[in-house]
Amino acid sequence: MSGHSKWATTKRKKARIDGARAKVFNRIIREVTVAARMGGSDISANARLKTAVLKAKSANMPAKNIETAIAKGANELEGVTYFEPTYEGYGPGGISIMVDCMTDNKTRTVANIRNLFSKNGGNMAEPGSVAWMFDTKGVITLSKEAIDEEMLLDLIIEAGAEDLDSSGEEYRITMEQDNFSKVMEALTKKELETTSAEISRIPQNTIKVESNIAKKALNFLNLLDEEDDVQNVFVNAEFDDKDLEDLD
Repeated sequence: MSGHSKWATTKRKKARIDGARAKVFNRIIREVTVAARMGGSDISANARLKTAVLKAKSANMPAKNIETAIAKGANELEGVTYFEPTYEGYGPGGISIMVDCMTDNKTRTVANIRNLFSKNGGNMAEPGSVAWMFDTKGVITLSKEAIDEEMLLDLIIEAGAEDLDSSGEEYRITMEQDNFSKVMEALTKKELETTSAEISRIPQNTIKVESNIAKKALNFLNLLDEEDDVQNVFVNAEFDDKDLEDLD
């Protein structure tokens, strides 16, 4: 399992424990709203909206919240206009970072992100400088108690998944972005509850980061993740479990 995945998994666990679910919900609501605005409110005809709704359901978001977000995006209710800039850069230890944002004020957002980079041992890079190091994939996780590994493998391969990683505490399924909905539907038909479901940027290679550099890098990633306009943070760093355990 990649370093990014370990960090992302740790963040998800914290969200379940420390009340960060509200921030997770806000991010998903923004994604649902934008998807509906760009492609309409018909889920069957809007692949991006379908993915966002599946993610919302996997996070146990109330149906009313999802319906309201779709209505706002489809201009059936008053809402705001969001932009979706992605920023690239480097952090402590030379790690590569991609920051997906969703904002109603790009000037404010880029200033905040640039400030975080400059104050935490990093620097922003030109578009494309980092993006080529990551592949866009669908990533789904679920509890190992939900289903036998062999049965799960048969199910997801038939639905178009690429890989099943069972080395961690949860099953981690990866697939091409276009097959994300198919795999989710296959799991749903079997009434298998996911712990996360998202379109992610997977690093092609990782950099091992340890000791004080790891602490600086993790602190920086946390600060980025906590920024209001940030939707997702992706990194090619690989961290030791002992450093992740110290995550505040």
